[in-house]
Amino acid sequence: MTEYCKGCGVQLQNEDPDALGYVPKLDASYCQRCFRIRNYGDVTIDMKQGIESSKTLDKINEVDGTVFWVVDLFAFESNMISRLNKKLPGKDIVLVLTKRDILPESLSDDKIYEFVDRRLKDEGIEVRDMLIVGGLLKHGEMAQESIENLKAAMDYYRKGGNVIFMGTANAGKSTLINQLLHSGDLTVSRNPGTTLDLIPIEQDGWTIYDTPGIENHHSLLSVLPAKELKTVIPTKPIRPFVSQIYEDQSFAAGGLARLDIQTDGKATVVGNFSRNLPIHRGKLAKADELWTRHLNGMLSPAADTSLLTMHTWHAPKLQPGEKMDVDIAGIGWFTVSGDVRDIYVKVHKGVDVTFRKAMI
Repeated sequence: MTEYCKGCGVQLQNEDPDALGYVPKLDASYCQRCFRIRNYGDVTIDMKQGIESSKTLDKINEVDGTVFWVVDLFAFESNMISRLNKKLPGKDIVLVLTKRDILPESLSDDKIYEFVDRRLKDEGIEVRDMLIVGGLLKHGEMAQESIENLKAAMDYYRKGGNVIFMGTANAGKSTLINQLLHSGDLTVSRNPGTTLDLIPIEQDGWTIYDTPGIENHHSLLSVLPAKELKTVIPTKPIRPFVSQIYEDQSFAAGGLARLDIQTDGKATVVGNFSRNLPIHRGKLAKADELWTRHLNGMLSPAADTSLLTMHTWHAPKLQPGEKMDVDIAGIGWFTVSGDVRDIYVKVHKGVDVTFRKAMI
């Protein structure tokens, strides 16, 4: 009998069909929820019913091992974990940067490392090393090289001990481990919270641990219903939306975020989002009317039903010659440059917006 689900780590039970871990028979390898996700892509239970993030960190601290922190490059800001070193005292941390192939090929790995190093210093986070992995969705030469590099890093940094993979929800931990072990045992999906407890995977004298995603309640991914995630989470390289403007303009990322630009001349706005998320451009003077009439219609998907429930952020002054990213936690970012007077952003209340030096 399997005591725990091989896919998500939850304890199996056959008493309550509506609770996590339910199986008709206790000799099953996967809980009913994982079975349906794996075979039908069906999410039958609220994905936020896993263990709390603080308890996940406590369990990680109880395990003797090196932490491999998995971070989605596309959703980098929403993958940051503030005060990480204080939350994992004494742990060696290796940063694993996933979904490299979602970013444009024109962006070099050196530029990525430079960007990540700068943001880690901004956040006061220290790691032993950084490693970019990509191509995992295509299983090609890039994926093979990435996995070989990851194995080498694990052998070097674990020092004969265990390895703990951790990160925020949907960072790609389970996908990474499945390819690392040439296995499909772990359940993977777009939906945050798929892994529900620590899953030990025994190796030859040591153990790999998969862990539940650390929830980020300030990301739009934690607000959207499961059916909308396929619209905002890219599975193919992004195609930047490039727009030259000469007057005050407003840009809508579906109905999820609105970027208002006031200019004193020529400016450039580049949208870096999933191909499935429509970007709408229009005159700033007519933006409120557009959102009032079309939110949850033409402006979809949306997390609000009215502008009144959205929060407004004001960007710092854009300096001459500077390029600024306006990152909407979980779904992508706008890059703004040129003769810009003011930048305002409207998003769902509680969702983070980060103003940073441009990644690309």
